[in-house]
Amino acid sequence: MKLIPNLIDRVITFVSPRSGLRRLAAREMLATYGSYVGARADRRETAGWLPRNGDADADSLLDLRILRARSRDLMRNAPLASGAVSTVVENAAGTGLALQPTPDIKALGWTEQQGEDFVNQVESEFGLWADSKDCDITRTQNFYELQSLVLRSTLESGDTVTLLPFVSRPGINPYQLRLQVIEADRLANPKGVRDGQTLDSGNRVYGGVEVDAGGAPVAYNILQRHPGAMVLSPDPWALDRIEGFGGSGRRNLIHLFERKRPDQKRGIPYLAPVIERIKQLDKYTEAEIQAAVISAMFTVFIKTDLGEDGPGMMDAKQVSDAEKHYQLGTGAIVGLAQGQEVQIADPKRPNTAFDPFVMAMLRQIGVALELPFEILVKHFTASYSAARAAMLEAWKFYRGRRAFMATNWCQLIYEAWMWEAAAMGRINAPGFFTNPLLRRAYLLADWVGDAPGQLDPQKEADAALTRVNGGLSNLKIETMELTGKRWDDVHKQRVKEHEMRVEGGLEAAVPGVQRINKSVVPSTDGGDQEKPENAQ
Repeated sequence: MKLIPNLIDRVITFVSPRSGLRRLAAREMLATYGSYVGARADRRETAGWLPRNGDADADSLLDLRILRARSRDLMRNAPLASGAVSTVVENAAGTGLALQPTPDIKALGWTEQQGEDFVNQVESEFGLWADSKDCDITRTQNFYELQSLVLRSTLESGDTVTLLPFVSRPGINPYQLRLQVIEADRLANPKGVRDGQTLDSGNRVYGGVEVDAGGAPVAYNILQRHPGAMVLSPDPWALDRIEGFGGSGRRNLIHLFERKRPDQKRGIPYLAPVIERIKQLDKYTEAEIQAAVISAMFTVFIKTDLGEDGPGMMDAKQVSDAEKHYQLGTGAIVGLAQGQEVQIADPKRPNTAFDPFVMAMLRQIGVALELPFEILVKHFTASYSAARAAMLEAWKFYRGRRAFMATNWCQLIYEAWMWEAAAMGRINAPGFFTNPLLRRAYLLADWVGDAPGQLDPQKEADAALTRVNGGLSNLKIETMELTGKRWDDVHKQRVKEHEMRVEGGLEAAVPGVQRINKSVVPSTDGGDQEKPENAQ
């Protein structure tokens, strides 16, 4: 690019032509390379760094197969990888996110009592389906256990597909909705079809996902068997094409993955950014362990002066009985023959630099995985404030994963279940199928998971009371945060326990609060009837 000299350039050139030429050359170079040092190609540090600049699919689809395989291998054999994923699953999913229906009673025109009745009915009916292992097509896990499986598989493989078929089975459970979790490898293009190719339907396919002209997924191609299955299939490319939505608008499956770039069709394994570092660290750790084991086998060597022509090692027959036994002990004196001396092997193990180096690497890996170092290695030796800061930072990440699961999996399954429950008439939901506004009002819900761990429960409880008393929070929020329970359930149980303790003489009644207890009094017809104690 040719620069036009400005007024300052002309003045400098008039005074010193050489300086003016250098100034123009420097300005042209800056204009060529821009203002970012990271984009320059004339620096030795970045001269060979020329990464490709593809879209989300071009940068990921070709690498997914090997990324998934390596991620799973690390999960099987590298403690750090397995521990990191397990930590996320245990804190984000835990024992399972529980349903708390929150219908919009204003939009539905209900009273508070009607809303409470609906909530109780939905919780009972949903529990009938979710608590049973019949909800799993394999009859292996219930709805809450499947959450951990799905999240773990998504972190390990990048994405997971959950089919929502109706399967009729004999039994007492009236619901036919089933959850069929499918591993990411089975979502693939038809045989001979490359990514980005246009099919006869007019859709393009990327990694088994068919998308329309706007990029929205419309169908999924799922292999009938896993490519690495032990049982060989006559046709390994046999697949089923499943529409994303049915004719009524009901969802047929859930494709769960974290979308990090526009137009991304498939998910990336959680460990992808640190696969190489974890593998190298695992190899280094194994090498150090082997070195330490070998060093433990070296004890004491007896150096003997046998001359140049003497054997390198003595045969047992050449050593007298007195020379065969050397015994070390507290205060022991060992006599050696003439020309012999003791040498102790020193392989420099364990390596004193091992722990600092590993800790430095773990900090880098933790940053990429969004897990603080203390959480990643379960190492809480710093102060209370530092440990609490690490836990709070980790819980930002856990809450994000929990919201990801609640929004993109749990809620969608709840909607599919409600679709069947309303169609069967087990849930009374007038207008559910005809009015989108009412359907949304019925389906509003919160998903509550396990409470976070507490370093000092007393301090946490005091802080919660301070927030409530200061008007910064409420009992519902704090109860959910500290215990993972519903405040309504906790309150009802507390009232019940208080009344029982008062009746048992273990606790005094609250002053100023009049209870209406029922007692049995004689009736006029000779029978007994219940009458409030304060009745006139």
